[in-house]
Amino acid sequence: MKTTHTMLVTAALWFTAAALASAANPHIGSWKLNESKSKFAPGGPKNHTVTYTEAEGGMINVTVDGTDADGKAVHWTVQCKFDGKPYKVEGNPSVDTITYKKVNDHTNNFTGMKDGKTVVTGTITVSKDGKSRVVTTTGTGPDGKKVTDKAYYDKE
Repeated sequence: MKTTHTMLVTAALWFTAAALASAANPHIGSWKLNESKSKFAPGGPKNHTVTYTEAEGGMINVTVDGTDADGKAVHWTVQCKFDGKPYKVEGNPSVDTITYKKVNDHTNNFTGMKDGKTVVTGTITVSKDGKSRVVTTTGTGPDGKKVTDKAYYDKE
């Protein structure tokens, strides 16, 4: 009887810890662009779907599917942590490394670099209820002028 009780308590603690761990990062999941709410500078790329999944060693896999300025499909990935360190980006012609830095549980700042030069900065904020997020991005447009985009996403 005592062994059964101990096993039940252990199982309950394990399930609680697992639930807390998955709930601990509101960024985890798939996010679909809500284009009707979003505001983009002309001639810029759009990330239509962004997916965050947990990986080994506390890493996070980020997978992005979208379109470039010409409407051609773009697919890029990065495996990273939200620790402010640069991580190698695969498949993005505009950015070769990206850093994500946690501001609080719902907000990350990011910086994208190409050949060691900052080309884009921004903020990702997940809503308190975890059902939506806003990504504000500042970069340089095709004409060399500063542009800011505001993309709204809904959790799938």
